Amino acid sequence: MSWVILILSGVLEAVWATALGKSEGFTKLWPSVVFAVALVASMGGLAWAMRDISTGTAYAVWVGIGASLTVAYAMITGDEAFSIVKMLLILGLVGCVVGLKVVGHE
Repeated sequence: MSWVILILSGVLEAVWATALGKSEGFTKLWPSVVFAVALVASMGGLAWAMRDISTGTAYAVWVGIGASLTVAYAMITGDEAFSIVKMLLILGLVGCVVGLKVVGHE
């Protein structure tokens, strides 16, 4: 269950990171609200998952999921230019996250 919570928390990290950018320095209400709610839920889930998963592994997986999804979303929406190199790097990051789960002893 900790891994499911951790993965969902990583997804929420991408949500709050994207909302933070869309809030334009907290000058837009709804992106700011989405940021705050997603941030609290993401951090809470990370903290909960870290009861059973080591800090280093949990944090690396959380950040990896969040970073991958944030960049992928930005490329899909056109906020960031798409490139094969970026896509390969994201896939490498995802591979490393999966690798941490595979070799972990939690």
